[in-house]
Amino acid sequence: MHFGMTGWVHINGERTAYTNYYKKMKESDIAQWPPKFWKFHLTTDAKDGDPVQVAFTDARRFGRVRLVDCPGDAIRQHSPLVENGPDPVVDKDIFTETYLRDKMKNRHVPVKAFLLDQTMISGIGNWVADETLYQAKLHPEQYSDTFSDAEIKRLHEAIRYVCQLAVDKLGDSDQFPDHWLFKHRWGKGDKGAATKLPNGEKIAFITVGGRTSCYAPGVQKKTGAVVSGAKEEPLVEKGGSGEKSKAVKNEPKQKDDEGEEEEVAEEKKPKRARKVAIKVEADEPDDASPPAKKRRGKGATEKQKAALVKEEVVEEGRRRSTRLRK
Repeated sequence: MHFGMTGWVHINGERTAYTNYYKKMKESDIAQWPPKFWKFHLTTDAKDGDPVQVAFTDARRFGRVRLVDCPGDAIRQHSPLVENGPDPVVDKDIFTETYLRDKMKNRHVPVKAFLLDQTMISGIGNWVADETLYQAKLHPEQYSDTFSDAEIKRLHEAIRYVCQLAVDKLGDSDQFPDHWLFKHRWGKGDKGAATKLPNGEKIAFITVGGRTSCYAPGVQKKTGAVVSGAKEEPLVEKGGSGEKSKAVKNEPKQKDDEGEEEEVAEEKKPKRARKVAIKVEADEPDDASPPAKKRRGKGATEKQKAALVKEEVVEEGRRRSTRLRK
């Protein structure tokens, strides 16, 4: 099973570890069986006691369920799991610091994208990647092959720490440490949302590899080449007289291995809208030529020419309408 963003497994008569899910449900909905949005429902054979009923739910249908015909302990030798990389918790003997260093040095992608690649490491999603990078004090945009051995060591330790603790708590986010980035990242854009961590560090958001990344600019400094053209998200700060929004500025330009320069984030200037006023006189002669025609010659872009042709069609229609009224 792959839960996606909204999938979950329910056991009749039990509350599974996803406590936040149940906090949002009414008691009547929790008692309902099969539960709302169920996609499949199975009942085990009853050898001792009552049979166990299990249901998979997914309100948004992002999850996936596959039936693999093999012994349970061999399932990771079959597709699709065989294509995945080692699990930081289960495969401690494979997911070593040496393994991580070799994989990172052989790839030239932003480290955030590297962590999300399931063929490299299994089980790291968006928030886990952000949390491990924050704990390791690494910037999400920096290329994976530009980190020092000491930085890779910190990242390996952070991955092991975050993943192991999450498993130990059975995914119950209420039991995650308060100093984790996880606890303060979910209110982006909401009024009254946290803009700082308990230690005073500001929270910012940046788009890397098509995914929004939460990070602390004051902690996660760039120490090597970074991807160019990353999209900065607004950072909301609370001021004395109200709230203001601003973009977090990138650090000075750095060149990557291919000679490309990081672009400093600037406010995008709105494109100038070209307004054209059309005035048609009732007694205008039929052969009158609109001034716009004079601008259809050399130097005009195709877009400008097309716009001017459209203006002429509109003007001609208005002239005909005037003649009909006469």
